Formats: sequence, structure tokens, C-alpha cells
Amino acid sequence: MSGHNPGMDMALLGALAEPNRMNIVELLRDGPLTVGEIAEQLGLRQPQASKHLKVLSDHGILDVKAEANRRIYKLRPEPFQTLDEWVQSFQNIMEDRFDNLDHYLRELQSKKDKP
Repeated sequence: MSGHNPGMDMALLGALAEPNRMNIVELLRDGPLTVGEIAEQLGLRQPQASKHLKVLSDHGILDVKAEANRRIYKLRPEPFQTLDEWVQSFQNIMEDRFDNLDHYLRELQSKKDKP
């Protein structure tokens, strides 16, 4: 095992591990929202929501746009593309291992079938 994580920022996973932040990401999946809308939908106080939004923004997960006296948050696609590539790398490894196992089992079966 190489310990190699191409392009994967493990702090991203840490930011997403907190349940309120993951709930915010789930909410924003459907489109941009203001701090007030996020706080209301999740039953959080606005300062709590703002704290979580700052963490997500600091980790590059969200973009924020100021409109008058409101801040509108939306998801950035890049961190999720990186996360998808990282997860895909595990899937590729597992598929290779299953292919090797299949090949090995076929060899055993052919040896068993020989008189």
C-alpha cells in the first residue's frame, strides 16, 4: 500500500465529516441558498450556520456571492470531482483484485478438471 492520495485533500473529508456541514452540502445540492435559508431549513441559529459555512468555504467546497446585505452560498464542483476521482481509484483497485481472484479460481478449476 503506497499511502498515495492523488490530489485528495484529506482536510476536505474532515470538513464534510461534521453532520451539520454535510447537511448544508446536501441542501446546496439543489441550488444556492442564503445563510438565513440554510439556518431555517436545518433548524440552526444563524451564527451556527455561518460558522459551518465558513469552514466549508475555507476548504473550497462553497462559493459565496454577496448581494446587497445577503450572502448566497453555492457548491463548487471541483472538490467533488476530486473526491470522485479518489473514490474511483479504490474501485479500480478492487476491480483488479476481483479480476485476479477470478483468474486464480479459473486456474484452480482447470487443475481440478484435469485427470
